[in-house]
Amino acid sequence: MDRNLFAGLLAALAAAVIGSAWQLVSRHGVTTTLGPMELALMRYGIPALLLAPLWFGKKRRIAPKASRVALMLLVAGGGLPFGLLVLAGAQWAPASHMGIFMAGSLPLFTAIGAWLHKGQKVEGIRLAGLVCIAIGMALFAAGSFRGGSLDWRGDLLFLTAAMLWAVHSLAFAHCGLTPWQGAAFVNGWSALLLLPVLSTVGAPRLLSAPWPDVALQAATQGVVAGLLGLVVYMMAVVRLGAPRASLSAALVPVLTTLGAAACMNEPVTGAVLLALALVVPGIVLASGAVRWRAKEAARPSA
Repeated sequence: MDRNLFAGLLAALAAAVIGSAWQLVSRHGVTTTLGPMELALMRYGIPALLLAPLWFGKKRRIAPKASRVALMLLVAGGGLPFGLLVLAGAQWAPASHMGIFMAGSLPLFTAIGAWLHKGQKVEGIRLAGLVCIAIGMALFAAGSFRGGSLDWRGDLLFLTAAMLWAVHSLAFAHCGLTPWQGAAFVNGWSALLLLPVLSTVGAPRLLSAPWPDVALQAATQGVVAGLLGLVVYMMAVVRLGAPRASLSAALVPVLTTLGAAACMNEPVTGAVLLALALVVPGIVLASGAVRWRAKEAARPSA
């Protein structure tokens, strides 16, 4: 296997594991001792400080040549707006919903974005995958409106966040930044955008929450997700392209659902299993991985 391909697949796998862990820890945080603002502060403030040398060191290594629009979309899609939507949604909907709606809709929104931006058409097996995703999420979403449940509020926020992340993936491919530079750019601007928000609403729970909870969130939000997660996903985009990098989303619903059941006692209902049965294969097919692997197998070896 080509080294570049292997590195891309490994980065995509790491992104899936980190993404699932972030969803679980975020759901735990906003339903126990902390709130969205406290988590957002750690999610963007800590990596912004860790990557400050890329901004303020003797040899500044961030000099984006992309348009301002692309850079704004990069920050909006992978930075503070995205994070606040996810963290707010986690207050209202279970972690399994986060995994299914965010990861499931990512290939769908990425395909739409690629079609709008480059005119890339989706046909054949990829189209079938997108249809599976749409059906699975529609059936699952129908349950959010039954019995007076308010889960639908979180589900809508998760879908919006997934749309922003798809925009982030496509924008990064046109920004000319390395993964580390991209992480510094997104987290740095997100931290700056967070300052006026914090001056208005503050982060009142940060000092009153138990220190083990704060330490867990600081490590997971700031270092694992905010720094490593963003970098490995950008590495996957660089080596695989945005549509194929979104294949990493196939593992996220399963990992998040199993993790929520094991750690948070969230029930794995028939509706969840049906959604997974449609969404997960749909992600694989929609990514184009099946056709891609067939071409790789047919290519003559050196």
